[in-house]
Amino acid sequence: MIELAFDKEVSVPVDSIELKGNLIIPEKATGLVLFSHGSGSSRLSPRNNFVAKVLQEKGLATFLFDLLTYEEDQNYNTRFNISLLTQRLFQICNWIKENERTKDFPIGLFGSSTGAASALSVAAMMGDKIKSVVSRGGRPDLAFSYLEEVKASTLFIVGGNDQAVIELNDEAFAYLGAKKKNMAIVQGATHLFEEPGKLEEVAELAGNWFKEYVK
Repeated sequence: MIELAFDKEVSVPVDSIELKGNLIIPEKATGLVLFSHGSGSSRLSPRNNFVAKVLQEKGLATFLFDLLTYEEDQNYNTRFNISLLTQRLFQICNWIKENERTKDFPIGLFGSSTGAASALSVAAMMGDKIKSVVSRGGRPDLAFSYLEEVKASTLFIVGGNDQAVIELNDEAFAYLGAKKKNMAIVQGATHLFEEPGKLEEVAELAGNWFKEYVK
């Protein structure tokens, strides 16, 4: 049973809108991980919530939020607007650093699918304010112009049967500027890690990485 210091839905003002997020802070949390989800997903994503629960058990606070409003998410082009998603994530990170409850936490970013591109871009933009990035089945190639500037310790996690994404991650990994970086292949997993036990592997890999580097 996790003892929680804070567990609420919060609203973050961004430009002329407010984005909803679920902020969970365990007692004695040592860091905070923000989730940047992929296209067509939301803060209610079962996969990201499963990973978040594992991180909480490891003593990390988690913040799952919507990068787009409901109306924006209905627009296919907006879903894949990496520049917009990056700007939104950047503003949310700044809100975290200014909020009284969260400002002292070191920050990690967990990005899935296209969300990984925005996470890597923001890590490059914010420098040492972002301690670590984990990409799950991500598209880091969509952040190509930022990769060399990423200094945060970075882990790419890809399904062993997701050959096209493995190739894209391999290419991006070569340009990644982080001194601490690794690429983990989860054997027998496809893009969404839906096979039995595979999402558990993702959560353990991500949790151990963040526990080591988000401090």
